[in-house]
Amino acid sequence: MTAPDPDGLLAEQLLRLTRRVHRIQKRHLEHRDLGITPAQSRLLRTLAHYASPPRMADLAERLEVVPRAVTTLVDGLEAGGKVRRVPDPDNRRVIRIELTDDGRAALRELHAGRRAAAEEILAPLTDGQRTVLGGLLDTLVDGPTAERGDRAP
Repeated sequence: MTAPDPDGLLAEQLLRLTRRVHRIQKRHLEHRDLGITPAQSRLLRTLAHYASPPRMADLAERLEVVPRAVTTLVDGLEAGGKVRRVPDPDNRRVIRIELTDDGRAALRELHAGRRAAAEEILAPLTDGQRTVLGGLLDTLVDGPTAERGDRAP
């Protein structure tokens, strides 16, 4: 008889939770009828973290995708009025991507949708359980340094 594999069970639980999170977030985003795919949502969120409009190559590197994938995402978001291509003021051959006002409004809606999804997922947990889960997730996301109070950049 084979002994139970607790790590295998944990891995399966994490995968199931990840799929559930994606399903619930997708439902909440579809309910808001923004016409934005999850990948476009990720690009908008990433774009919002830049102090100044990034190049497509910067976005591709940050998203860990090939530049062509970013081009396709930007094309769709630009057609929807969420982003625009702007020339670099220092090098006219370089194009940068910036959020429009509609893009910022979409980000607010996306944030609200993600928050609602998180509230739905976390609803069964008490405040104490949420605190414990937060600490565990920090450790998993940041690695062992999170246990010592150090934060990865």
